[in-house]
Amino acid sequence: MTTSKTTAGHQVLKDRSAGLSPRQRAALILFDGKRTVQDVLAVTSPTGVTPADIDRLVQMGLVAEQGAAVRPPEFGPDSQPASLWVSVSPAPSANERYLRAYEVGIQLTAELGTRASHLLLAVEAAESLDELVELAPRLRAALLPLQFARFEAALHGR
Repeated sequence: MTTSKTTAGHQVLKDRSAGLSPRQRAALILFDGKRTVQDVLAVTSPTGVTPADIDRLVQMGLVAEQGAAVRPPEFGPDSQPASLWVSVSPAPSANERYLRAYEVGIQLTAELGTRASHLLLAVEAAESLDELVELAPRLRAALLPLQFARFEAALHGR
C-alpha cells in the first residue's frame, strides 16, 4: 500500500519544527502517495535510512498509508462523458517546485553514493527554491545530463 505525508508532515517540511535527522527528512520528502515504504527504503538505504526511521515518521503522525483509490463518478445517459472534459492544471507554486526539486535532488545525490555526500548535504541544507537554483551548477557538474534534466525540470515546474 502506498504511503503519503500527512498535513503535519507537510508542515514539518516547511518549518523544520520536528527535529528530524537528515535521513528522516529525506525519507519524509519521498512519501508522495505513489511510493510504498519499501520503495522509499530502497531509494534511501544508501544514505542510511532504516525501517526504524520510517517507524518514527509514522509514530509522529507525519506519514500514513493511503486509503483505497477514489472511484470516478458514474455517468448516466444524460451526462457528458469524461473524455470530452478539459482539465487544466495550475502552474506549480514556488513552494511546490522547491519541494519537488528538493526531492529529486536528494534522490539523485543519494544515487551518487559517498563520493558526492557533500552534494547530498548541500541539497538537504537548501531551504528555498533560490538556494536550489544556486546549487544547480554544482549538481550539473556531478550528474549525467539526463539526471540533471530531471532536477532542472523539477526546478522549473515541468
